[in-house]
Amino acid sequence: MIYYFRYIMFKIKVVYFSNYKIMKYFLQLLLLSSIIGICYGLYLKPVNPQNGDLLVGLSLVLLIFITMPIFIYRRWKNKDVKDYMLTKENIEKMRDYNDSK
Repeated sequence: MIYYFRYIMFKIKVVYFSNYKIMKYFLQLLLLSSIIGICYGLYLKPVNPQNGDLLVGLSLVLLIFITMPIFIYRRWKNKDVKDYMLTKENIEKMRDYNDSK
């Protein structure tokens, strides 16, 4: 059963999240649902404080722990981290660029 679940999750990851547009729309849906949840939770808070706080908290958890890592993964996919690190080579490139001005 566990192997079957892993197989299904792998297929979902490979097939659905490898497509750029599907991941983009999925992230937009997650962001929109968390914003709507936060707004509705704040609207509901004066009437029922427990449910309002719960809805705001769950929406923030969705935003921070699910939406943000997927967004970071999508933006950094197929990029080389060395291009964004300060190495001696990159510092020399920056100095050469500033000296040429």
